Amino acid sequence: MSEPIEQALSDNGVLRLTLNNPQRRNALSMSMIAALHDAIKQADVSTAVKVIVLGANGPAFSAGHDLKEITAAREQPDKGRAFFSTLMGQCAAMMTDIVTCSKPVIAEVDGIATAAGCQLVASCDLAYASDTSRFATPGVNIGLFCSTPMVALSRNVANKHAMEMLLTGDMFSACDAERIGLINRVTDSESLKTLTHDIASKIAEKSSMTLAIGKAAFYRQKDMDLVQAYAYSAEVMVDNMLTKDGEEGITAFVEKRPPVWRNE
Repeated sequence: MSEPIEQALSDNGVLRLTLNNPQRRNALSMSMIAALHDAIKQADVSTAVKVIVLGANGPAFSAGHDLKEITAAREQPDKGRAFFSTLMGQCAAMMTDIVTCSKPVIAEVDGIATAAGCQLVASCDLAYASDTSRFATPGVNIGLFCSTPMVALSRNVANKHAMEMLLTGDMFSACDAERIGLINRVTDSESLKTLTHDIASKIAEKSSMTLAIGKAAFYRQKDMDLVQAYAYSAEVMVDNMLTKDGEEGITAFVEKRPPVWRNE
């Protein structure tokens, strides 16, 4: 069997992770979640990786959890409770580690992204999609509210947009997903990889240390009130200014030359 995740690292530090189970619409099975989680954790500590692009093979980015796997678990004496708890816990840990990963993570969507697949897109720092891609949290249609996808969705789009997706279960076009802020930009399928690669490469040119500081601060300050957020971010800014890359960046700007990052 092929690996559930394909990995390819470019010379400039862009790591491409590709979901690779198109026959099952790249469903987030236990094995897929474990493989993706492991890849994210390895990339997080790798000095060679600067940016992560998350894509998929086949016509679906990800159709969410593997419903056949879930159905099979119901045959257990506990009706699947232990399996369901493990599945939800491991999926939540993987999604959380995407957000807390020190490297920027970019979703590249060329196909459908539904339920936990939509959650995966919302968990990434940036997201770009082809104009034929579609997004949904359709659990309500099968008696299963998308409560865990709701966590990522509600942290990325306004309440009423999130509730519309969650309550109706309707498919949203790529243009609608861009309009509500679920994705950054829409392009055609032929241009999608070029777009994400160009964005990833631009980010990869920055100081990895600075990116890590900024990403962590961004998500932390969002849950603070205004005064706390400014106090916290001011401390982060001061510490950043005292780093070697902070000094180098300003010096290079003043001297009108490209900076030489040391990631220190």
